[in-house]
Amino acid sequence: GRLGKRTDFADYPIDLGAQWLHGRNSILGDLIDETGTKVKLDESNAAFWFNNQIMTTLPKDLESLVAPNEDASDISFWEYAQQQGLGNEYRYLVEQLAGDFGADASEISIKWTAVEEEDWNSGDDDFKFEATFFDLIDQHITEKVRDSIVLNTIVSKIDYGNDIIQITDSMGNDHLADKVIVTVPITVLQDGDIDFVPPLPAAKVDAFNKIGMGAGMKVFMKFSSKFYDGNIGGGEICAAYADESEGKVGSDHVLLAFVMGKQAEYLTSLGSDAAITSALLGELDNMYGGQASAAFIDAHVENWTTNPFVRGAYSFSKIGIGNARHTAAEAVEGKLFFAGEAMNTNGHHQTVHGAIETGYREVINLLKS
Repeated sequence: GRLGKRTDFADYPIDLGAQWLHGRNSILGDLIDETGTKVKLDESNAAFWFNNQIMTTLPKDLESLVAPNEDASDISFWEYAQQQGLGNEYRYLVEQLAGDFGADASEISIKWTAVEEEDWNSGDDDFKFEATFFDLIDQHITEKVRDSIVLNTIVSKIDYGNDIIQITDSMGNDHLADKVIVTVPITVLQDGDIDFVPPLPAAKVDAFNKIGMGAGMKVFMKFSSKFYDGNIGGGEICAAYADESEGKVGSDHVLLAFVMGKQAEYLTSLGSDAAITSALLGELDNMYGGQASAAFIDAHVENWTTNPFVRGAYSFSKIGIGNARHTAAEAVEGKLFFAGEAMNTNGHHQTVHGAIETGYREVINLLKS
């Protein structure tokens, strides 16, 4: 999945993938309580880059004006924001809001995001791990099945036309099964990397393509001093920066650039980690009077867009998505079952706990079939 960690960058571990726990009313909240895992409510102070200055309040309340609205037409976040009277000076602050939902503000549906959010019930608070999100999954879930996991085995074909399903990997080896749970990211299904025999139903393939998954990357920048605010929204290069030290035990100053959508596409196009870091430092220098370059020590770029087995951040609700998640998640002939965050149909897509919920759901469906 989109999880990973690094322990040698700062004097506390960092999550290279998922890092915030979105609410504690979930299967992972229960696991945290059972295991005594330490998490802390994220209470970082917010700042905004607006009209070429750092501000702590804005002339207009974006969260009320650009909140997902199921009564709105099926239009993008940015088009809806413009209907609410927000001009171009708010563009990258709207990008910050849309980025939380996984995409560029011109691509994500204001309506369907709201419709799907109606089912969200895990809670509204965000939590940070004292260790890492990766550790929670690795130590308390993966460890129980580690001996059964086969690595470096890329599935290229699934032939489910007979009673016994034949799974072929990229090395030409065959693996046999009675039933299969497919958990690859939606991008892999959209790109047709797995040859399904017989072909999947046309309605299912169409549903895959109605689900969005945009570019995304995380860039961690370590500095000798903390010259920045806890959260900074509205950058043209990166719409959302966050203080990585929040909730950690350590003294290093690390700022995270959380880059989504077209901003992530642009940074990816620069071609190197050094160029990506330079662009971000330039923006921070503009915001904080040159302090970023003066205090810069090191950077780590984790580009999920270029990861060949992921190819993006997490799924989002495209304009016209409708009930595509439900169709995409339907089992095929009682043999193929589909799980993963993009297949979550109860509002918890885009999250680790949402992905895990679908795993439980499909194991139950498999056993009933």
